[in-house]
Amino acid sequence: MNYWIVKSDPETYGWTELIKDNKTEWTGIRNYAARIHLKAMKKNDLVLFYHSNVGKSIVGITKVTKEFFTDRTAADDSWVAVELEVVEEFKHPVTLEAMKLKKELSEIGLIKIGRLSVMPLSKKEYDTIIKMQ
Repeated sequence: MNYWIVKSDPETYGWTELIKDNKTEWTGIRNYAARIHLKAMKKNDLVLFYHSNVGKSIVGITKVTKEFFTDRTAADDSWVAVELEVVEEFKHPVTLEAMKLKKELSEIGLIKIGRLSVMPLSKKEYDTIIKMQ
């Protein structure tokens, strides 16, 4: 199993909308590195849902329910999407500020490459974030 973080602006599509929908196609990613990560996602991988811009915190857990497929929102078929489903909401959101204070999270993409919208985590990093909620 692999572990990931996806970022979304809650004013565009946030955790509240995902809870209502229960599942969503994770479309609209137009970054080459993020596309590589989307293609690496496997069914049942766990994915942390991060609110960017407003809130700046991880608010819940999703899982991959459909591996990569052509993103229907793209002008060409080189871009991909995955399907994500809600697993659980965090008891307490884990803020970016709190994650920056944890030495064991200093290498995660969220801290090192802030613009990347899809990024991998190690099992240890994932477990550290889970314990912080």
